[in-house]
Amino acid sequence: MSAADISSVREVNFDGLVGPTHNYSGLAVGNVASMSHGGLVSNPKEGALQGLLKMKSLMDAGYAQGVLPPQQRPDIGALRDLGFSGSNGEVLARASKEAPQLLRAVCSASSMWTANAGTITPSIDAPDSRVHFTPANLQSSFHRYLEPQTTGRVLKAIFRDEQHFCHHPVLPATPAFSDEGAANHTRLCGEHGEPGVHLFVYGRQAFGDVRSGEREPKRYPARQTLEASQAVARQHGLTEAQTVFSQQHPDAIDAGVFHNDVIAVGNGPVLLYHEMAFLDEEGTLDELRAKMASPLIPVRVPLEAVSMEDAVASYLFNSQLLSNPDGTMTLVVPGECQEREAVWRTIQDYLLAGNNPISEVVVKDVKQSMRNGGGPACLRLRVVLTEAERAALSGRVLLTNALYTDLTAWVERHYRDRLAPDDLADPQLAGESLAALDELTQLLKIGPVYPFQLG
Repeated sequence: MSAADISSVREVNFDGLVGPTHNYSGLAVGNVASMSHGGLVSNPKEGALQGLLKMKSLMDAGYAQGVLPPQQRPDIGALRDLGFSGSNGEVLARASKEAPQLLRAVCSASSMWTANAGTITPSIDAPDSRVHFTPANLQSSFHRYLEPQTTGRVLKAIFRDEQHFCHHPVLPATPAFSDEGAANHTRLCGEHGEPGVHLFVYGRQAFGDVRSGEREPKRYPARQTLEASQAVARQHGLTEAQTVFSQQHPDAIDAGVFHNDVIAVGNGPVLLYHEMAFLDEEGTLDELRAKMASPLIPVRVPLEAVSMEDAVASYLFNSQLLSNPDGTMTLVVPGECQEREAVWRTIQDYLLAGNNPISEVVVKDVKQSMRNGGGPACLRLRVVLTEAERAALSGRVLLTNALYTDLTAWVERHYRDRLAPDDLADPQLAGESLAALDELTQLLKIGPVYPFQLG
């Protein structure tokens, strides 16, 4: 790739739109925020507008910003597969009476957290010089297991040009290949257009002898397996020299760190992480240093500065780390970071005042997402694209002022401002959601991607 081509490469953050059925059902085991807010009344309209405002503010600041649509919810087809029959209204009513947790699951708006949508390898790292996509199977929880098929259709609709993009099948939806997508994957490099090293973080090993010194969490399940991470790397043609596989610290998982992106975030050469992020911290850093062409810049936050409780409650490490043209970096943190004195002090005195490229911290209100356990980094899927690849995108998915205006008006037309778990059985909500999504696919110009549109 020429110097001109390298300079044209940009990281695009594709944020997930918060769906019309956004609710607090406490479905995610091991996600402390999700479990603690289960049963509360949500505000889907506020959640969608908060997400859009975050996208627009980053676009206005000069960052490339894209949009991904929510899933079709409620997933009445899933309820029919589980034995519920009759009209849509009858299916919803029976599920509400006989299996309310199933109803809540098929109404989940969890696809807003597009960091779990899949794993992406940019063309500069792939042997065929195409961008590679593997949707995550998300088999560790039923409400997320429902997502991959539609996710795959959405990604193929947007990244359609086979000259530039390559799509791989979802891994087998079994415990051995449990895959949670980019929430457990970080690409580290010098500039985005330079070759990178892919850090895959896993919670457990499914086959063979457990690696020396490794152990599993005792309280909460480890969602990502080593075997899943290795399979995705093979699909994308990544070599041993391009990959590092590191086990997430089991004590962190037991503290509520269900994904690596709740305890570490990286971009360019910078890896911002808590000292409890990796079981073998020094081994992970040493291997990254040995394989990266540019010097690694680790930014370590010690336990004495930020406790595990504060890390999980504030989502400091689930912030967005954004590269600036001058080599500095901006950290986009949720408002909850200001509410924890130790966290805010660490940001000011340790990160901003430290010897690292982080020069600015921007605070964003994403409370509707945070109460379900998803911070700024959960809401975005990072895709590194050349100028030609950006030009090859299908649909109207790169955010502009006009698209922001249209999406905001769309939310105002279709979303409720109050949704309690009992409201999920309302057949009118299902109709409202389908009408909204049908209009959205036309607004984004991505064609039919939802089951109800495909017949």
